[in-house]
Amino acid sequence: MLSTPGGHRAPLLHHRVDGPDDAPVLILGPSLGTSLGVWDAQTAALARHHRVVRWDLPGHGGTPAAVLPDTAPGATTVAALAALVLGLADHLGAERFGYAGISLGGAVGAHLAVHHPERVTGLAVVCSSARFGEPAAWRERAALVRAEGTAPLAETAAARWFTPGFASTRTAGRLLADLRAADPDGYAACCDALAAYDLREALGRISAPTLVVAGRADPATPPAHARELADAIPAAGLLELAGASHLAPAERPQAVLTALLGHFGAPADDGSRHAQGMAVRRAVLGDAHVDRAVARTTALTADFQDYITRCAWGEIWTRPGLDRRTRSCITLTALVAHGHLEELALHVRAALRNGLTPEDIGEVLLHSAVYCGVPAANAAFATAQRVLAEDTAS
Repeated sequence: MLSTPGGHRAPLLHHRVDGPDDAPVLILGPSLGTSLGVWDAQTAALARHHRVVRWDLPGHGGTPAAVLPDTAPGATTVAALAALVLGLADHLGAERFGYAGISLGGAVGAHLAVHHPERVTGLAVVCSSARFGEPAAWRERAALVRAEGTAPLAETAAARWFTPGFASTRTAGRLLADLRAADPDGYAACCDALAAYDLREALGRISAPTLVVAGRADPATPPAHARELADAIPAAGLLELAGASHLAPAERPQAVLTALLGHFGAPADDGSRHAQGMAVRRAVLGDAHVDRAVARTTALTADFQDYITRCAWGEIWTRPGLDRRTRSCITLTALVAHGHLEELALHVRAALRNGLTPEDIGEVLLHSAVYCGVPAANAAFATAQRVLAEDTAS
């Protein structure tokens, strides 16, 4: 919540912040029906060089519909959503920020760039539009959701959001679950915002450097919508992605990440790599272990500590191609293969932090027995059993 001049508490969007506190702020806005998790594939890499702020729409993810002053039919506008984002930026002390948004999240960013140009340093509009079709269709959808919830929409959303080959993936299923979990009042209010949205006549007022990204297979905001944006926004760049539908950051994560890094800048200095590496190292290994390692640093080991923090943790563990859970599985197997049992114990604990269960760890070690040898796996099981017993006891 925010304090207003009158002493009242203004609502605050649910959000997550990743990256160094002193890095340039980059706000990421979600699409209608999704949560801030729609940006999961890009966050770690972007957070190497930016203070990444992801937020949930009203009624989505962790933001209650009640964050809006009025969810009655027709009451919500994109301007109202943009005001909530500005309130969040103020709360975080972000006077100026870059902004990237998908669909409705992109519309919020475009509105901010038009009406608050002094706040927006750069803009990326992903699978979005200056006008999202006829207002009547959005009002009908809002009425349907208010009456029946989002379940009817979830039955057909995959065809609107994903290409056929992607619709059955785990990522697609997670995003569809976000839609099913959305609060009907909040979702309907966002539909009302889209119904009233038309920024076509104001696009020429956007002065922030702008990148427009489109999915060539997007039926919701087809590439023609992206071209209209890029043609009207001064000096805007345009990227059309083959093999991507409406949620391109989920379906083509590396291509979208590369585009965003190129647009918003990605300084690769050693200091930023070390800072991000230290943050990830602490998240995976735990503060206690890292504090002990740092405290034991000597003139002999200082360069090595810097090296593993920058390279192993700041460059490899932060890459977006694999999640931390998968990286833990790979690390456990490599350590079993080489018989590094002390390091294995450390990474068994790390695997638990990264979401593996004891049963998952057992499967990894059993698999390693085939490829690394039974004696190696036997020693690894003994080490893991000791660590898991200590974890249970504590």
